[in-house]
Amino acid sequence: MAGLYDPVTALAGVGAVRAGQLESLGIRTLYDLIAFFPRDYEDRTVFVPIDRLEPGATACFRALVVTQPRTAHIRRGMDLTKLTVSDDTGKLGVTFFNQSYVADQLRYGEEYCFCGRVDESFQITNPAFEPAASAGRVTGRILPVYALTAGVSNKLMGKLVGQALDACAGSIPEILPLSVRERFSLCGAEEAYGTVHRPESFEALARARKRLVFEEFFIFSAGLAILRARRRGEHRDPLPNRDVSPFLAALPFSLTGAQRRAVDEILSDFAGGASMNRLVQGDVGSGKTMVAAAAAYCAAMNGRQTALMAPTEILAGQHYALLAPLFERFGFRTVLLTGSLRAAEKRAAREAAADGSASLVIGTHALLSGDVTFHNLDLVVTDEQHRFGVAQRAALGAKGRDPHLLVMSATPIPRTLALILYGDLDVSVIDELPPGRQSVDTFLVGESMRRRINAFIRRQAEEGHQVYIVCPAVEENEETSLKSAEVWAEALQRSVFPDLRVGLIHGRMKSAEKEAVMAAFAAGETQILVATTVIEVGMDVPNATLMVIENAEQFGLSQLHQLRGRVGRGKDKSYCVLFSSNPPPETLARLSAFCATTDGFKIAEEDLKLRGPGDFFGSRQHGLPAFKAASLTCDLDTLTEAREAAGEYLAAVPDRDEAELEPLRARIRALFRDDLALN
Repeated sequence: MAGLYDPVTALAGVGAVRAGQLESLGIRTLYDLIAFFPRDYEDRTVFVPIDRLEPGATACFRALVVTQPRTAHIRRGMDLTKLTVSDDTGKLGVTFFNQSYVADQLRYGEEYCFCGRVDESFQITNPAFEPAASAGRVTGRILPVYALTAGVSNKLMGKLVGQALDACAGSIPEILPLSVRERFSLCGAEEAYGTVHRPESFEALARARKRLVFEEFFIFSAGLAILRARRRGEHRDPLPNRDVSPFLAALPFSLTGAQRRAVDEILSDFAGGASMNRLVQGDVGSGKTMVAAAAAYCAAMNGRQTALMAPTEILAGQHYALLAPLFERFGFRTVLLTGSLRAAEKRAAREAAADGSASLVIGTHALLSGDVTFHNLDLVVTDEQHRFGVAQRAALGAKGRDPHLLVMSATPIPRTLALILYGDLDVSVIDELPPGRQSVDTFLVGESMRRRINAFIRRQAEEGHQVYIVCPAVEENEETSLKSAEVWAEALQRSVFPDLRVGLIHGRMKSAEKEAVMAAFAAGETQILVATTVIEVGMDVPNATLMVIENAEQFGLSQLHQLRGRVGRGKDKSYCVLFSSNPPPETLARLSAFCATTDGFKIAEEDLKLRGPGDFFGSRQHGLPAFKAASLTCDLDTLTEAREAAGEYLAAVPDRDEAELEPLRARIRALFRDDLALN
């Protein structure tokens, strides 16, 4: 019998080529195959009469072959095999392309079960089929549908998964304790993994999925709980000088109550005997940067260094321009370290970080480079947390000795959800905007308003302001009518605004190209910037007063809110215009709700109701594990239950045998892709 973690080449028929194809799907071991869950299921248990087949819909039916199958050679490389089938209600033409062998498999006068999609002319092409007398392999079952890659068909994937299940029968470890399974009415691991690939009924499938979702969230929650417990178990000296009042007094404005509360929570962490791990979550423009600056000032007052990592060079530069003169007033040096600096500038910044002469080091991913060292790094700040994964946070933190960690996010997530998802972090919420922050008037319009909006864009440019125009697609696609950034930018420059400077930015451009485009827009050299959602973070241009979003129905509310947050950052009145042509009623209601408020937390709550958190919280983007069975959109209740159960289970760890815990620890390491050293 093969082992659970044996390579896939242990299976018959899987050689180096096939193993390479599977590896492109993240499948290396037999367990990877077993845990490669179907993305969907086809219900092939229901058979319908021929006269009830609906064009465009996949269905199963039983029918007799009433004409002899005949194959015609149309041209080189093209064979057509045709026949007619019939039941008591009607006849149907069947065509197979380049499958001449079916002429020997489908015998005149015999009954078969077919499954396929009927077209508008009431013909069916390349249906799956099997003899009615032995149905159950192709039809009469719930068919798993897998994500595939070149060279691997759904049939082959099902076969390989079945081989892996048979080879590993009896060896799938039981992660969930019996008490947890009984409490939440969960089936065993062996049953769950077998049923999800070979479901006998949708009821059994629901039971299996419930178990697998719970298991995944249990493992996830246990991993975060171990992180939290480890952090609290580590002891370090408090920062003795925590008086930040001189710094706050030097600011040209007063902090809001929410900002002060966040600062106080950070200072309380500094006074404790453990390293801080705190998320500061605030709406766009709520003043998170100044909260982080107060924390960096406190570290500097104690002779410690701070590293602030931003997602783009332009945002890092803006942080530097804001904070360097402020820290200079107190005799603290700030340096900037990004990839585009000249060699001499980089060398000087690295030296200042290494010898301790720089109290605050601001940069991008360049800070993670192996040649960047610190003299006394004690505070790590990451801006736009969801752009940096767990591994990147850990890599920067490793450049100090258990430094305090402060992560900032402008993605408004309801507090209860944030507490679950950021289970290894304490959470501070900045839920009010600084005085004077501009509200952004938002309008939903159709194509009939195009000329008026173009005139409004021109007026903004003539008044010396700048405009963002966001498109949902990069390139033109004949199958959709979505605005393409490349095509739209060219059309605007050529036909609509030939006298204005129109820029273009999208995610497929090289990093240096994107940085150059953003820098040109920030410097006012470009008046209109056509973009994809790549500008969602990393752009702070106070002179931009208008955000136009094409095909707004394609975006989630929280993403729309992030985009809208790119304007209204200066002293001038700002606007956001959503284009959406004839949206269905539910979409119209959603977009209208967005236009009615600028409160990011209200918008996040609405997004949770309408679309679920997956819209604004993608696990890969936010540095969290990619779940195989669980969905943050559908399974929040299960996440809450699993988190509670994992906490109770781990609380009794001293009483548990290490051998009992090892399968759980192994799954934690696998789930977090070894980003977390949970040994």
